[in-house]
Amino acid sequence: MIQVYTGNGKGKTTASLGLCFRASGHGFRSKIFFFMKGFIEYGELGASQKTGGLVEVEQCGRASFVDKENPDPVDVRMAQEGFAKAKEAIESGEYDIIVLDELNVALDFKLIELSDALDLLDNLPEGLELIVTGRYAPEEILERADLITEMREVKHYYQKGVESRKGIEF
Repeated sequence: MIQVYTGNGKGKTTASLGLCFRASGHGFRSKIFFFMKGFIEYGELGASQKTGGLVEVEQCGRASFVDKENPDPVDVRMAQEGFAKAKEAIESGEYDIIVLDELNVALDFKLIELSDALDLLDNLPEGLELIVTGRYAPEEILERADLITEMREVKHYYQKGVESRKGIEF
């Protein structure tokens, strides 16, 4: 199945992590690829190490923000290398669940070609659960999805000036 978590609200990555954590309780193996989320000490990195190898996380971006209008070639290269690794992981048959976190944003920023993503989705191995997250989900991705959840922001404490908090946002 293909699951898509999209929308402007908080919780897309958190939902995908929760699914991986739940699956690990049944012995399922998951691999999460963080596009556009680089070398920040995200809590999920430490948590994944406590699952006995059942949940793996790979970062495919830098800690800095990507300029949508003029992405740095390093950001493009890192996203494409991460996508190639994700494709290898999907084809390996080693994982029950693969998460392509923020893939929708990487597509929107033109770091990865939509045609490559669609080809990947159209050729998934039997039995693999694929989760795609991020705002701006392209219509072509949504058409291929078996489940779509749209997170809608109603109210957010960022609007009051609250900064990202360790253990909550990262």
